[in-house]
This record gives sequence, structure tokens and C-alpha cells, in this order.
Amino acid sequence: MTKRAYKFRFYPTPEQEQLLARTFGCVRFVYNAVLRYRTDAFYEHREKIGYTAANARLSAMKKAEDTAFLNEVSSVPLQQCLRHQQTAFKHFFEGRARYPRFKSKRHRQSAEFTRSAFKYRDGRLFLAKCKEPLAIRWSRPLPSEPTTVTVSRDSAGRYFVACLCEFTPETLPVIPKMVGIDLGLKDLFVTSDGHRIGNPRHTAKYATRLAKAQRRLSKKELGSKNRAKARQKVARLHAKIADCRLDRLHKLSRQIVNENQVICVESLKVKNMLRNRSLARSISDAGWGEFVRQLEYKAAWAGRQVSAIDPWYPSSKRCSDCGYTEDALPLNIRAWTCPACAAEHDRDVNAAINIKAAGLAVLALGENVSGMEPASVSDSR
Repeated sequence: MTKRAYKFRFYPTPEQEQLLARTFGCVRFVYNAVLRYRTDAFYEHREKIGYTAANARLSAMKKAEDTAFLNEVSSVPLQQCLRHQQTAFKHFFEGRARYPRFKSKRHRQSAEFTRSAFKYRDGRLFLAKCKEPLAIRWSRPLPSEPTTVTVSRDSAGRYFVACLCEFTPETLPVIPKMVGIDLGLKDLFVTSDGHRIGNPRHTAKYATRLAKAQRRLSKKELGSKNRAKARQKVARLHAKIADCRLDRLHKLSRQIVNENQVICVESLKVKNMLRNRSLARSISDAGWGEFVRQLEYKAAWAGRQVSAIDPWYPSSKRCSDCGYTEDALPLNIRAWTCPACAAEHDRDVNAAINIKAAGLAVLALGENVSGMEPASVSDSR
């Protein structure tokens, strides 16, 4: 059995909207207050506050007169936000993330409910302190009763509920097909079979409308209702762009997993690549990291394999016929001829073929395959 989150949109009643607004506000207040408490305790007294002490701080806050409003909402989301904060500190101390940041009311709001704070009966979901079920638009049935429910509201004002359920993944039959994938910007990716998937450039598609909405937002008076309306228009455009990108990536990753037994990709350091100011927006819009992440978990569910090669492997500069490696290959050169064997190569297809060969070698040898040391690799791949 595997756990999977099923996300649906719902439309709250005015009473539910008020309750959720109070819940989101209390969760944000508790998270920020306890984070400030833990930070001050360390810098002022060199005292490390764990989850037990943080939970005790929450109990004291609920008893205080000035923060008694915390009792108006379910206690489960407040406790869960402290658990998430503890996880954030664990990732920070282990070097996997930066220091936890304070939550803002202008960004996505969420509250997590465990079994004791919700009821799921006959396809209807009831939250704690809520008399009516949520008006959820069920796009598909749940495989089992949810173990955890997360309610959220994005910057565009839309409400979503994510139900964490246990399900049995369906293993696909074994097929002999294998593929290498070279990610890019002109084309979203090119396969070793020569297929090119174009880059829709969702951000550029809505750039004019987004710029117009942002100009109007900048002219509104701070704190006014008109500014709030203009901010929501900008948020709706950003949500539209993100939804289009995610929808396309889900369809492409599902198609790749269904059609191939072994999928070979590059281990790209996307965060480092975003330091290039000229390409940062295009790289973010392409969604390389999200695409590879979807390939990995969907392949694991389907019984397929994803092989990631060394990020320093010179896939574009190496001849897929004889193995000769060019010293440098600038990005503006899209086709080149191997000086050793005179083979003519399309840059992206050649890279995809090399990625496939290196990925299969990784599976066979159980180690990364790198063409040279990182210090001697050219910036152009």
C-alpha cells in the first residue's frame, strides 16, 4: 500500500469561508509566534526549543486572555503546524533547507486536519466545527477513507482540499522500450528516438496580459480595496500559467512512463542554473525539476525505472558514434560534425542518445558515468 494525495476544488459557504479564514489566521499566527519564540530563545539564551516545549507554548497561548481567540478554531491544525515547523527545523539542521521563514497572509494559506478533526461519510467531508459538508467537486472517487485532509486557499482565492489516502498502485506490463531524454528550452525535451516536444512557453503567452495587470496594480493606493482586487487579478493570471504548465507536464510524464520501461534523464542542478539571469525565467517556465520529479514517482508506481546520470556528463559534446568529445560547444551551435568519424549530429538528439547510453550503463554498473572531472567541464553542455 502506498499513500497518495487526491486534490479537489471546493466552494465553501459564507459560514465555512469565515471559519476557514479564522483557521488560516490562527495557524499562521501560531506558526509565526512560536518561530519567533524559538529564534529569540536561541539568540538571547542559547536555548534550543523542541517540539514538546513549542507545544507547551501553544497551550499557554490558548490560556492567555489576549490570544484566547485560538480556542475558536480546531486545535488539530494548530498542533499540525508546529509539527511541520519541527520538520522544517530538522531539514535546516541537516543542511537540506534554509532557516524556516515567517508565513505571510498574502500567499497560500493551509490547514491540516487529522482523523480526529474531520469525518468522511458517504462521499461527504465534514470538518471540525463545521455543520455542513464541503461542496467538493469530486473529479474521481477516493480509493479509501482519507487519513489526513489539508484545506488550502491560493493567492487567487480558490479553495482546495487534498485527501491523503492509501492506494495500491497498478504495475504496468514490462515492455522492451527504453528512452533517453534531453531537456531544453527551444524544445521542452528531445528523446533519443528523435521526437521533439515543443516548449509552449506559458509565461510568454500571458506576458502582455500579466504586464498590464501589474501596471494597474502598481497605480492603486496602498491598503485600498481596489488594490486588493487588482492584486487578485494578477494572482489569477499567475495561477492560470501554473495550471497550464502543470497540466502539460502531467500529461507528458504519464505518456513517457506508459510507453517506456527505462527512462534515462540528466541530474540537473536547476537551482544553480537559475543564477543565469538571461535564462532564469525560461528555465523556471519550462519546469524541468517538476517534470523529472513526476517521472520518478509515476515510474515507481508503474514498476518502471528512471536512471539519472551524472550532471557533469558531456552529453552534447560527445559523439554518439565514436565517443569523441569536443572541447567546447556553444549553445548557439545546434548541429555539428564529429572531426574524428565525420558523423553529423543534431545537438539535442545526439545528447539524448548519449544520455540513454549513460543511463543504461548506470543501471548495469550501479554507478554514475562521467566523461570528465567537474573542474574541467566547460559551461556549455
